[in-house]
Amino acid sequence: MTLAPPAPEPGVAVVRRPARVRLLWLLVVVAVLALLVAASLAIGSREISWADLTAALGGATDNVSQAAVAKRIPRTVLALLVGAALGLSGAVMQGVTRNPLADPGILGVTMGASLAVAVGVAWFGIWTQTAFIWTAIVGAGVTAVFVYVVGSLGSGGATPLKLALAGAATSAAFVSFISAVVLPRGDIAESVRSWQIGGVGGAGFSSIGAVLPFLAVGTAICLLAARGLNSLALGDELAAGLGERVAVARALASLGAVLLAGGATAVAGPIAFVGLVVPHLCRLLVGVDHRWLLPFSALAGAGLVTASDVVGRVVARPEELDVGIITALVGAPFFIWVVRRQKVREL
Repeated sequence: MTLAPPAPEPGVAVVRRPARVRLLWLLVVVAVLALLVAASLAIGSREISWADLTAALGGATDNVSQAAVAKRIPRTVLALLVGAALGLSGAVMQGVTRNPLADPGILGVTMGASLAVAVGVAWFGIWTQTAFIWTAIVGAGVTAVFVYVVGSLGSGGATPLKLALAGAATSAAFVSFISAVVLPRGDIAESVRSWQIGGVGGAGFSSIGAVLPFLAVGTAICLLAARGLNSLALGDELAAGLGERVAVARALASLGAVLLAGGATAVAGPIAFVGLVVPHLCRLLVGVDHRWLLPFSALAGAGLVTASDVVGRVVARPEELDVGIITALVGAPFFIWVVRRQKVREL
């Protein structure tokens, strides 16, 4: 059965795009992403020539420039994976909650993962990458349930405004809890504070290999949930009337989003606003059909984090700004614009 998109609210245009336009935008996004990957490998504290870049991609490490490229390869791969995970997670969370402000950071999910990791390191001595990832995913899942329950209290249920406020309050509280857990531990305080900024510097293929299965499973679940999200966009009653198991569809999509957000936070720290900015921009390109929106959000999220990493290397040479700082500078004004434009309506 083919489902029609939800009816627009008064004064709100529903973006529809023919398939050929979507395919054209797909080619554009892939081309831009390829250019960003090349820039990520070539740009940094040391400029890399094209000859050294191609030689390093072939496995050569004969000089300093080629060795620099070899170190940037896992960093670039991690930026792509983390960006794709956060962009896809944000799109799914917005679809599940029908909340234009939904995002792993704004809803407190990434901060819940951060608190779980901080507690695990400080109190239980976890240091292995796999333990980090499992701890972060459990923390993200518990926080997501908590925020949704708090946002559902009172009349009207889980409205976008109540969810955003519950997420913001939870994030603020968890930041204080993290400080309370970490500050008495001088041996880990510096490393945890650095990780909390959010970045992909110092990435290695060992951490990528550890998190890749979790991100792959989360991505598969989210993409399989695309049709269910299209049904949820019609409203719970109409979706149920069309045969959709609303609770199952929402729980399945949420599971995928939590896996992606928790895994990305474990390896890169809490990077904010990627999951907010990317889905809104992708809706302008491909419309509201989640079968197109979700893959585009993954590609655009990968591009945003990779671009932010490149910008962070350039603006503070020879030092670097972490990705989390750049995305906050981009995302905070966008968040204000969304609030003013959407008036915190449901999607």
